[in-house]
Parts: sequence; C-alpha cells; structure tokens
Amino acid sequence: MLMPKRVKRRRVHRGRMKGNANSGNTVSYGDYGLMALEPSWITSNQIESARIVLTKRVKKGGKVWIKIFPHMPVTKKPAETRMGSGKGSPEYWVAVVKPNRILFEMSGVPEEIAKEALTLAGYKLPIKTKFVRKGECVSADAPQAGGIPAPVSDDKEETVE
Repeated sequence: MLMPKRVKRRRVHRGRMKGNANSGNTVSYGDYGLMALEPSWITSNQIESARIVLTKRVKKGGKVWIKIFPHMPVTKKPAETRMGSGKGSPEYWVAVVKPNRILFEMSGVPEEIAKEALTLAGYKLPIKTKFVRKGECVSADAPQAGGIPAPVSDDKEETVE
C-alpha cells in the first residue's frame, strides 16, 4: 500500500473537488494513459489493485507509471463512541482525483494490449475512466460515443405536392 513517509499534519480537512485537473492531465512518460472522467477519492488499496492488474497484463514487455499518490489521510472514529472528544485517528490514505487527470501510463507494448490492460485497471477504480494516447488533446467534457459527432447534411428536402 502507498502512503507518505512523513506528513506535516496528521489530520486534514476534507476539501473540495471542484473543476478539472490543471496539472497531470497529459500523457508525459508513456505512450498510453488512463484518464479520470469524474472527481473522486481513490484509496491506496484501489491504486494497488489497478497496478497489479496492469503489471500482470503487460508482463515483462512494458513499463507502467503511476501518476497519482495518496497524500490525504481519512480519519474515522471508533464504533460506539460518544459525540465530541475530538477527531478520529487516520484509517487510510486517498488520492484526490479531478476530471482529466491521468492516473496510469504505460509504454513498450502494442496498443491493443495497452488498451485492454488499462481498461481492466479502470474496472478496479470507483470512477469512469477513458483510454488515451500520447499527444491527444482530450477532455472529460468531450462526447464519449466514439468521439465523432453525427454528420450534418446541408441538403434541404423538397416537398412535392
């Protein structure tokens, strides 16, 4: 499981996930990537589960980069505890993910294998994801049905009476 070695604050505020990702929204290291389409918290267990799927699928042929890290602690109070007496202790760690954020990257494998592996990894995550290639200018607001709008015809129908 991923977690920071040291943190400045043991307990942090929950924060907001407003807007799209400003950084980490391009495929920079590999040739293919997995992009988030929704805002969410992704736990360290979910990141690890997706990483295992990716490494098993590509075997020794490819390289995988994890572009997110769980920096934020999530606290929880013990069961059957009365109200008050402060905030609970940290239970697990999450990465705050906004739309358009690249979660994983890979290279060194054919596109079909990369697409299959990244799709399988996306099933392990609690959000909708999308397969992207390096150099594509994509956003979470783009249409998802193939990305191609329907053709528009300029021909006007004439009515015959």
